Amino acid sequence: MENQLELNEERMRLLEKFKQNLPDVMDAEYKFLNLVYQDGALSLKIKRLLSLAIALRAGCTNCIISQTKRAIDAGATKEEVLETLAVEVAMSGTTGIAESLRVVKLLEEMGHLD
Repeated sequence: MENQLELNEERMRLLEKFKQNLPDVMDAEYKFLNLVYQDGALSLKIKRLLSLAIALRAGCTNCIISQTKRAIDAGATKEEVLETLAVEVAMSGTTGIAESLRVVKLLEEMGHLD
């Protein structure tokens, strides 16, 4: 499996090019995302863990990497991320396990998992 941190660096580089070429679209998108990802009835951390589960179910590599990192940045612990994986596996079965391996690898690369 490829290096998840390198994939994230490439994602960020390409995202910047996307923003440069479609600034109005991306400004509107970020305005909406900033509204959604605020603490409210659900904390930012819980919203990021929910987003991670949805990304896993969708099989979106970029989303999985991004939401894992953002959940950790929002204060999610390794245990909370792993429990999110468990819930996703309960809903998706073996495909959930397959997608969850990307999160395990990323946590390992970030030094959060032995």
